[in-house]
Amino acid sequence: MAVDSFRPEVWAAAIITTLDEKLTYGTPGVTNRDYEGDISEYGGTVRINSAADPAIVDYVPYTPMTSGAPTTTSQLLEINQRKAWVFDLDDVDAAQVRNDGELISKLTARAAHKLALTADAYVAGLMAAEVAPGAEVAADATNAYELLVDLGTELTENDVPQAGRWVVVPPAFHGLLQKDQRFVSSGDDRGAVVRSEGVVGRAAGLDVLVSNQVPEGPGATAGGYLVIAGHGMATTFAQQISKTEAVRTPDMFVDRMRGLHVYGAKVVRPEALAARDVTIS
Repeated sequence: MAVDSFRPEVWAAAIITTLDEKLTYGTPGVTNRDYEGDISEYGGTVRINSAADPAIVDYVPYTPMTSGAPTTTSQLLEINQRKAWVFDLDDVDAAQVRNDGELISKLTARAAHKLALTADAYVAGLMAAEVAPGAEVAADATNAYELLVDLGTELTENDVPQAGRWVVVPPAFHGLLQKDQRFVSSGDDRGAVVRSEGVVGRAAGLDVLVSNQVPEGPGATAGGYLVIAGHGMATTFAQQISKTEAVRTPDMFVDRMRGLHVYGAKVVRPEALAARDVTIS
């Protein structure tokens, strides 16, 4: 690919699309993207103002009602993460492939995959810091589904909306769920078929996602997992591919591709998260 044919805006759009497809904790729905359009570069901040619920009072005809100013809280979403990627394509290698543009697309997709893993770990860590999972729970094929029910119950007790709930589990926990007919057969007919093929599904009112970035549990048992459930309103996430470049290296016959991914996240409503410290038995 000649450097003079490089289109940074097209490349950036392709990378951000692939990133969104690869993210789990940072994916829309698990987080919200309400403030993504307000960021531009690393170091930027967005002030998030949240209003408390208004008071509900009994109405008495012909009696004046007392009004009060709404109580607001202010939080900052900081774009404080920046990750770069770079790779080289020598002219000799480019000449030996049928389509060097396709090769670059594949390399770019791999870069987006690695960026997504890093961003997911960051967002998961922020969520983990805002939950109190309680004592360790040993999960097996008989009670893994029940743990999801308990997480859903906790969300309901916190008045979290029913629609849009999710839980992220490690592969080993997902394996336990697949051994339970309550998970495999739940939902509509199509959902049951999908889950029987091992793809993430829905159970106990939660969209179930699988990730290798599930945080470690805080308990004493090594190898435990912090299984987090929640709603997209709990955490806001914003990202941007702020720079993409293709340059010709001065001392080699090489095209160098590089880019910069900037992002930040903030747990703005921790009550919309629930978690369990889980060990797999």
